Amino acid sequence: MTATRRSFLRLVEAFGAVALFSGACTIAGGQNPPPPRSDPRPRERDEDAALPPPGAGKAVLQENEKGIKKSIEKLFQLASELKAEVEKTDSSQVLSLGLVRKAEEIEKLAKEIKTRAKG
Repeated sequence: MTATRRSFLRLVEAFGAVALFSGACTIAGGQNPPPPRSDPRPRERDEDAALPPPGAGKAVLQENEKGIKKSIEKLFQLASELKAEVEKTDSSQVLSLGLVRKAEEIEKLAKEIKTRAKG
């Protein structure tokens, strides 16, 4: 009786292992779906309709240049103010929150100028 019980348990264990292995294979196979098929037909682009007319490009560039110059003037002013405030403070003290905020504002403005300059 114990021999049949043991053989039955081994059989159940073997079937369980096979079921577990096959389930793991189907789960792993489902994680990597096939790549999407590319459509050979060209798609219509909505961006083409939103483009400005060819003559407007020069006006946009001039407006962008004016904005960059204004931003650079503001950046110079902020940097000068920050320099003056840093010279007033003692280097052994912790920087004030105002100095840190002004430095962050300068950094933000510099990134904006860089983005505008790239176009």
